[in-house]
Amino acid sequence: MHATSRAIATNQLGPHKDVARRVARALGHPLRKPVAEHTREAFARALAWYEHRGGGRQPLILDAGCGVGLSTRQLAARHEDHLVVGVDRSAERLSREHGEVGDNALLVRADLVDFWRLALAAGWQPARHYLLYPNPYPKSAHLKQRWHGHPVLPVILALGGRLELRSNWRLYVEEFAQALTQVTGVSADVEPFVPGEHYLTPFERKYHLSGQSLWRLVAALPHAPQLVPGGSQEVD
Repeated sequence: MHATSRAIATNQLGPHKDVARRVARALGHPLRKPVAEHTREAFARALAWYEHRGGGRQPLILDAGCGVGLSTRQLAARHEDHLVVGVDRSAERLSREHGEVGDNALLVRADLVDFWRLALAAGWQPARHYLLYPNPYPKSAHLKQRWHGHPVLPVILALGGRLELRSNWRLYVEEFAQALTQVTGVSADVEPFVPGEHYLTPFERKYHLSGQSLWRLVAALPHAPQLVPGGSQEVD
């Protein structure tokens, strides 16, 4: 079976020259964005679910930007001894039918930037943290919209755990690796990734069957709230 997916078009010839500057800004200026009320309520429900199912005694997997939740379902099936929380901002995507969600999994509609901050403030320490095929924002002018160019980057990395990023744009992963080292001192290889027939997301399946190269980065990170300027507790 074949699929059709256009390759990423970009005006960049290599990693963006402003990655280091954006990261330095994120490290030097606390993120003051007020938390959206709908995300505060969503996190409260997720926290209650997590604690009711033995949160703290069972390892946590965070599936950030889970889309239709297929990856959350599969991760829950593969890791039955973990609790899996999938987060996406789109109620429409989360409502699509992809089968039952396991008892050890929860799908949450929330703003990721706010959810990450609330999770860190609550002391969550995911054993695994997935960023699967985030929007690459390939135009050079949109660097600040990529996760490694966003002010929330220190929060993402401070949560710790086995962080895995996958993308069909090598430059995105290379830039993220640069930012990761700048924030934490941890180096991570950018490596080609072949999923075989075990696709975690519909995007992964589409890109692979279209003949596009897939890339990933895996890093083992400590839980490090001190990375966040102003402290992880300042969530208004």
